[in-house]
Amino acid sequence: MRNSNESTITDAVIERIKDAPDARVKVISASLIRHLHDFVRDVRLTEAEWSYAIDFLTRTGKTCDGNRQEFILLSDTLGVSMLVDAINHATPGATETTVLGPFYVENPPEYPSGADIRGTLEGDPLYVHGRVTSAGGAPLPNAVVDVWHSDKEGYYDVQHLEQTEGLAGRARLHTDADGVYRFWSIKPAAYPIPYDGPVGDMLTAQARHPWRPAHVHFMIEAPDHEKLTTHVFVKGDQYLDSDAVFGVKDSLIGDFVRHEAGKASDGRILDVPFFTLGYDFVLRQRS
Repeated sequence: MRNSNESTITDAVIERIKDAPDARVKVISASLIRHLHDFVRDVRLTEAEWSYAIDFLTRTGKTCDGNRQEFILLSDTLGVSMLVDAINHATPGATETTVLGPFYVENPPEYPSGADIRGTLEGDPLYVHGRVTSAGGAPLPNAVVDVWHSDKEGYYDVQHLEQTEGLAGRARLHTDADGVYRFWSIKPAAYPIPYDGPVGDMLTAQARHPWRPAHVHFMIEAPDHEKLTTHVFVKGDQYLDSDAVFGVKDSLIGDFVRHEAGKASDGRILDVPFFTLGYDFVLRQRS
């Protein structure tokens, strides 16, 4: 097609992909083209604005490295991550899911049940325990439980490896024969997502804050069940209603109970106050 204009260019581009061999590629591409073109027409995008958008995405890519994924931050802060999650994880009867976040590390260090995973992180001691079951209530023994969280200042280990001397505040654990998991670490703090890059520029332009409420991440896998990726948020955190990545769900708010120094439920003696979190997870069976 020649001589395309504002009214005809969209159909012309979609026509070019009519022979795409993969039907899903064809559907996604056509919808993307149509919505993108409609957006440009709707806001009457200027050439300078489009040039800025290209530069913004270029800078987003350049900000990514082994410890930081700026595109995940962009997806999270635009609500896309949670929208994809909502579409793909309707979980009646199972623990609700939420975003993965940019700080997950593949193959984290393995610890035995009940271990202290804090490493060099400082903060108030926290004992976390609970059960992992199927939707019918049956315990899931030997389920893989990955956990990770921030320190008392809101930083993850990968954000300042020179201080933590390696990975800390993250682990891979396994449930016991009764589906029980348990570990010690520290109580996490609320934190701002990294905002010294393109995503931070976007939040500033939109008059938004970068803060996330305090939480512990969990990723749990068991045979014949869907993998669960979720958080447990600290009850009462000031950012529960304004999470920068829209990840909070009421069912995922946990009670981090403060205790005076003394004996914990697992027999450990502490000479400082500590916190406990009890939280059970329910996995949905694969259909």
